Amino acid sequence: AVLTTLSATTQAILPNWVRGRGLALYLTVFNGALTAGSLGWGALADAIGVPATLWVSAAGLLAVAMLSRAVPLPEGEADLTPSNHWPEPLTAEPVRNDRGPVLITIEYRVAAADQHAFHAALRRLSEARRRDGAYAWGVSQDSGDPERVLEWFFVESWAEHQRQHRRVSHADADVQKEALAFHRGDGPPRVSHFLALEHGAGKAS
Repeated sequence: AVLTTLSATTQAILPNWVRGRGLALYLTVFNGALTAGSLGWGALADAIGVPATLWVSAAGLLAVAMLSRAVPLPEGEADLTPSNHWPEPLTAEPVRNDRGPVLITIEYRVAAADQHAFHAALRRLSEARRRDGAYAWGVSQDSGDPERVLEWFFVESWAEHQRQHRRVSHADADVQKEALAFHRGDGPPRVSHFLALEHGAGKAS
């Protein structure tokens, strides 16, 4: 029952694009824990005897059962299907897939009274950004215009950012809507993409 529950939960809470890697990590941790547990229980049985060890294991199972009531496993209720709501980035010319890193910025207008709640919403959004491929993320504020707030994050390459577009789930879109609710600009937040300047770019051939 435990094996089936853990395996089903792991598969339910992982999105399609990372399910294979997630299950591989789960099986690695599970089998490693099984090996370590076998050594530990063997050492305990050698020290206090098999009957006493079985009583200890029974008590441990009871404790874990009670703990599982207080801290239940996730049910996989979030909608992890791709939302495909991000528009494709505009480019002046074709971009090589391996070109990078890529800096993405999103410029918001947020009233001073909403800054704290907005930052909390962005913190939740940062988890999705990092999970989907960002290796650095942050929020900056214009020193001359405090209501102008810039969210930024880096991804390794243009191809990775394209994959990031396909990884955004409906659950992530809901978190983004929470952050967008604080935007007070005339239009939607301005999104910009910056590519690392290549060596020799702009020089005459």
